[in-house]
Amino acid sequence: MRDPTGGFAKGDCPCGRSDARGRALAFAACCGRFIGEAPAPDAESLMRSRYTAYVLGDESYLLATWHPSTRPAQVRPDPASKWIGLEVREHVVTDPSHAEVEFVARYRVQGRGGRLQERSRFVREEGRWYYLDGQVG
Repeated sequence: MRDPTGGFAKGDCPCGRSDARGRALAFAACCGRFIGEAPAPDAESLMRSRYTAYVLGDESYLLATWHPSTRPAQVRPDPASKWIGLEVREHVVTDPSHAEVEFVARYRVQGRGGRLQERSRFVREEGRWYYLDGQVG
């Protein structure tokens, strides 16, 4: 795993979450606590922390937060991909144990820009949220 600040301005969290005044949250106050040991409190926070794990190349966190029923044997974040921004479009809680998050993640590979748009499904079991699957759009 790379340096947790990921080279972001003043240690800002890669997920781009901001406070009520529009100031970027620091990694330690945002996704850093979930990538550490605290469980994410909701599906959006888990999705943001998983995006941050992709930015940092943290395969172990990605696997640990993927539901066992759909988890692949391994996750290999592409080191050539540079994740450059995240926009959360919608967070819908469908019941106390299920939620969906629609997002757009922007990236660059060898100088060429791209974007990933997905509607992800999450499930909560034993007090923890897990990524279940998603539809790329």
